[in-house]
Amino acid sequence: MKKWTTLAVLMALPASVAVAAVPYRSMPPGFEAPHIRTAPIAGVVNQYWYNYKADILEAEKELSSDLRHATDREDRWDAWDEWETEVVDADKDYVKEMRKKGYRSGRVTVGG
Repeated sequence: MKKWTTLAVLMALPASVAVAAVPYRSMPPGFEAPHIRTAPIAGVVNQYWYNYKADILEAEKELSSDLRHATDREDRWDAWDEWETEVVDADKDYVKEMRKKGYRSGRVTVGG
């Protein structure tokens, strides 16, 4: 039941609200944030897209909590590293599931 409630909340929120939860201003200098998808692969909205969005929101919530409890620079770096790992894993899982369903993420190649 909790999973369906989370999905209903995600559907009600615009994408910009979900991304705004990350305190990018406190990102360590030189830290590169991973790409977070703003649109589903091939425009297909399904359970895997909602799972991806839920994973991203959970990672952002955990990051905010970890940053609040950080006592030194190393704690902050650890929080950001963990967030990056979770975001990348969520993306890999989403892409993997969509490939199983026959959808591919678009790729543009310029040149030869």
